[in-house]
Amino acid sequence: MRLYIVSQSFAVMAMSVSFPFYLLFIKNIGTSFSTFGFAYGLFMISSACFHKFIGGIIERYGSKLLLIVYSFGMAILFLFIPWISSIEQVYVFQILLGLFGAVQKTSEKCFISDITNKEKRGKMIGDYHFWTSLFSAFAIIGTGFLLDYVTIMAIFYICSLFFFISGIVLYFYQHNEAIH
Repeated sequence: MRLYIVSQSFAVMAMSVSFPFYLLFIKNIGTSFSTFGFAYGLFMISSACFHKFIGGIIERYGSKLLLIVYSFGMAILFLFIPWISSIEQVYVFQILLGLFGAVQKTSEKCFISDITNKEKRGKMIGDYHFWTSLFSAFAIIGTGFLLDYVTIMAIFYICSLFFFISGIVLYFYQHNEAIH
């Protein structure tokens, strides 16, 4: 469970750090609140639609593999954020974020239910959310200070690195578990 918490802490940190600053980034591209609302709505709609299929994919390939795909997919996706230059690209990006968000949300729930037992499930899930939320809070605070010294674009590259680290840690968690 510890390696899983470490892995997901990096992923949650990356999303927590990037989300508020991504909104600022979109605001500089969009021209109105309705443009922003539509972009965010696309994220939610695509996420809802993808959720319908993710469960079946998890049944076939397993939640760990999909969490690894999520981490590496987000790492790659975040490398492209600084290159977004039009609202249409933001819309496409929002749909892709909806896909990966659905993968993460469903896979995380399945994975946690697989590695916890009924007697201690609540405590283990509470511990998991405590640590991932705590790391996220520190990451957001730290990013605010960091942005005084680097450009907003650098944040997306750093978040890409966090997602990559999350995928590597989860891969080793999966590999380590297969050995034992």
